[in-house]
Amino acid sequence: MHLDIAALPVAEKLQLMESLWESLCREDSGEPAVPAWHKEVLAERLSRLDNGDEPLSTWQDAKKRIREQTEGR
Repeated sequence: MHLDIAALPVAEKLQLMESLWESLCREDSGEPAVPAWHKEVLAERLSRLDNGDEPLSTWQDAKKRIREQTEGR
């Protein structure tokens, strides 16, 4: 099956990314490799969360915000 991802509307691309992510999370192939730079970014964000310097959103709110920002593109 071939899918022309570039031709999909943004909302469908986001749904595809979400489906792919969920599929990857269900796989039993072990932990994905995380580059060192990404670990540093995550450590910084965790530090900001611990200090109360990072705003929080639920996943549902974040998805809604992303969808609203991408509508009409």
